[in-house]
Amino acid sequence: MSWWVIAALAAGTFAFRAAGPLVRSRVHVPPRVVRGLALAATALLVALGVTQTVYDGSSFAGWARVAGVLVAAVLVWRRAPFVLVVVGAAASAAILRALGVA
Repeated sequence: MSWWVIAALAAGTFAFRAAGPLVRSRVHVPPRVVRGLALAATALLVALGVTQTVYDGSSFAGWARVAGVLVAAVLVWRRAPFVLVVVGAAASAAILRALGVA
């Protein structure tokens, strides 16, 4: 990538971030739009999580990964500590893979 492209992207990023505080008092965003943006961010994160769970590149990731994520979701729902969530998900996926479940 050329240096001028990197400089242009850096300048654009800086301008975009600086525009927020400068324009905040002049632009009124309706509460309905704010709620919609919050829901859109949530939907985007859920879609990303599902995509990364189910697919590995362009093929199916396997049932062991899906089961590991489901175990993690149940543990989060039961308010388990974060370390237990990670270890539980990894252990369940590893056991399923050791048993031959792809």
